[in-house]
Amino acid sequence: MERRTQTERDAITVEIGYALVSGVLVAGLTFLGIAGPTTVFALPHAAERGLVVGGAVVGAVAFVLRVVHVLWRFARTPDQPSQPGRTSPDS
Repeated sequence: MERRTQTERDAITVEIGYALVSGVLVAGLTFLGIAGPTTVFALPHAAERGLVVGGAVVGAVAFVLRVVHVLWRFARTPDQPSQPGRTSPDS
């Protein structure tokens, strides 16, 4: 098993942080989009509860999907060339 360099470990840490923060933002906005009308409109108690629970469930799913998407995309990204713009050792 090959050991990772400090740069690779730092890149993974940053990507995980980005995935979590963007996941929280997507989940929060999703929750607010679904449960937000309960703060504006006078709805029956059952409808309010349904929107809040539905918003929480859909927000949680959105969080998981966002984190998985970001980390999966990072895992498939090819390594960057050490010297950008150079296509062959002779150039």
